Amino acid sequence: MHIRYAISNLRGVLACCFLMLLFILLAGCGSSDDMQFPTEYQAIFMDNGQVFFGRLQKTKSEFFFLRDVFYIKHEVDKEQKEPRNLLLKRGMEWHGPEFMRINSRHIVLIEPVAPDSRVFQLIVQAHRPAPPPAPPAVKPTPPAPPAPPATPAPPAPARPEKSKTPPARR
Repeated sequence: MHIRYAISNLRGVLACCFLMLLFILLAGCGSSDDMQFPTEYQAIFMDNGQVFFGRLQKTKSEFFFLRDVFYIKHEVDKEQKEPRNLLLKRGMEWHGPEFMRINSRHIVLIEPVAPDSRVFQLIVQAHRPAPPPAPPAVKPTPPAPPAPPATPAPPAPARPEKSKTPPARR
């Protein structure tokens, strides 16, 4: 009986050790403290289907910190009735967010954005300063209508001439 008891006890101890080792290994696999990306921007795929592009930083909490955020807006061109995708910078919304804190439980996938990708090119283009607005076009003032031709003034009515002789005295 002592052998059976010792063997079952040993199995329990080994099972506990195995589970603890497995827990430690899995906890280490989930650690993202060493997240290093070879590119400046990352694509963050969320569990609701949204995709954000930005500069990702890991914090010591369960939230990721994302700066310089862009997202894709899908719309249909009304004239050509073709779908098109627009890359928009986050921050133009009414509340003007400058960054995002993303709950890591909702992140499905994180990938680097390649410097030669179309997304990266659009982000670089969005960071270029906008050209200064063109000065308003000044309408040339139309030339003044030509003055009517000068017509000679009508002759003044003749006045009786004054005589140069003094009036007679009486």
